[in-house]
This record gives sequence, structure tokens and C-alpha cells, in this order.
Amino acid sequence: MSDRINEKKFTCIMCPLGCEVTVKSNESGQITEVLGNQCVKGEKYARDEYSHPLRVLTSTVAIEGAQFARLPVRTSGLIPKDRIFDSMKEIRKIKAKAPIKLGAKLIENILGLNVDMVATRDL
Repeated sequence: MSDRINEKKFTCIMCPLGCEVTVKSNESGQITEVLGNQCVKGEKYARDEYSHPLRVLTSTVAIEGAQFARLPVRTSGLIPKDRIFDSMKEIRKIKAKAPIKLGAKLIENILGLNVDMVATRDL
């Protein structure tokens, strides 16, 4: 059995330093070392990004009866990075009707992720 080490590099976004952080893992994907971070926030970010990357999804949806044709929206929380494209398929299905208030839920509990798609402005 080999002791092959895998490396993955990230640019940390937790503070203005923007450290290049390297995560080393063994063959089974278990993190063995985190290098390059200048603070504990960077280590946590790299570990999380390696094992379970999350994102806030921002997009637009079609809207009827408003000054503009598109309404900006975002998720109310973080979603797994690998569910972004599935979420976008759901977003494309909806068409809002004006008036819409900032924070209005357009999709509740998108894909069962306990996160809502909300309006980011009044229209």
C-alpha cells in the first residue's frame, strides 16, 4: 500500500491577506496537513473548502410588471457548491410578478437544503 499524498491549493478569502493555502491529504482523502495560512481562519477555510465547499448563490429571475425585466436574487444562506447547477435549474423555472419587496421568498427551501431564494431589492 502506497502513502501517496494529494495536494490541493486554495486562495483564502477570510481576510485581506489572501494566503495561498495548501491542503495535503492521504489516499483516503483524510486531511493530513494544512500549510501556508497565516491565521487560524485560513486553516478552517481550507479544511472546509477541501471537504465540503459552500457558496451563497446569486442570480436573477424574470419579473413581470416591473421597470426592469430581471429581479436580482440570492440564497438566504450557504448551499453546497455541487448543488449550484441544480439550484439554477429551479431558479430558471420561476417568474416573479411585481411588486416584489426586498427579502421576499421566491423559492422556499430550495432543493430541500433549508435555504430560501430571496429578492435582493424592491421592484
